[in-house]
Amino acid sequence: MNAHSAKPHPLDHVVLPVVNIDLARERLGKLGFTVAAEARHPFGTENACVFFADKTYLEPLGVASIAESETSARQGNVFTARNQAFRFRCGEEGLSAIVFATEDSARDHKNFASKGSSAGEMLEFSRPMMMPDGSESVGSFKLAFASDLRAPDFFLFTCQRINPLPADRGALEKHANGVIGITEVALCAPDAAAFGAFVSLVAAQPAIEKTGFGVNIAASNARISLMTPEGLEAYFEIAVSSADRGLRGRAILFAVADLAVTEAHLAANGVTYTRKNNRILVKPAPGQGTLFAFEETR
Repeated sequence: MNAHSAKPHPLDHVVLPVVNIDLARERLGKLGFTVAAEARHPFGTENACVFFADKTYLEPLGVASIAESETSARQGNVFTARNQAFRFRCGEEGLSAIVFATEDSARDHKNFASKGSSAGEMLEFSRPMMMPDGSESVGSFKLAFASDLRAPDFFLFTCQRINPLPADRGALEKHANGVIGITEVALCAPDAAAFGAFVSLVAAQPAIEKTGFGVNIAASNARISLMTPEGLEAYFEIAVSSADRGLRGRAILFAVADLAVTEAHLAANGVTYTRKNNRILVKPAPGQGTLFAFEETR
């Protein structure tokens, strides 16, 4: 753990590259999510986030300006550079990064660098956000990036909110599918346990739990599961090749209050799904680049 960190970082959000924001909005709406208004980054990317009551969120990430994005990447912007690399190697959609909340991103950056895990220079920026009532706020952030050379298609970073977005976003946190938060993010690699120390470092969580298919890292509010292809298939019915080296983001498990409500909504919207181990599984589709799983809270 970071020697100065008192507790593990909480999961903040996950980054989901998409072909375009409109397609993501259509798909996520069909799945029963309330999607926030589009927000433009000052370096060529844009998002339309899905916020949850547990204060985690999804960040569908589009490219609003290829020229601006490429220019910022050449100038050392790790966020846009990694987004470009992911799209080049993995396609236009998927799960490219996990983000943890932090109170001191500069401290995290120094810690990553001291462990040989820094992905590059920190990033500080501001962006506007439109609220449901039509008002506009500006959020300011500092990001510290970490990467593992064995995992070119996935990275982690911490996010410090300098000028936090409004705390009252209740209207955006209500979803027709009943989702109240993120329980687990599943990553996959043939030698999943080999990446445990890397994820542990960024999550500021020294405890690594061994499982039958890899390891788990417990953030303060969610679980990061690193599993082998066999484990991924057993838990999420996703078949991937053992020859696919590196670490990949493969699935997100959402907590819902009533799984029957979730199932009824998906069925009413013609969404194809399966049931497994008291979970509903929805495979990737255009606008949804990774598997979504839904599980009732206990």
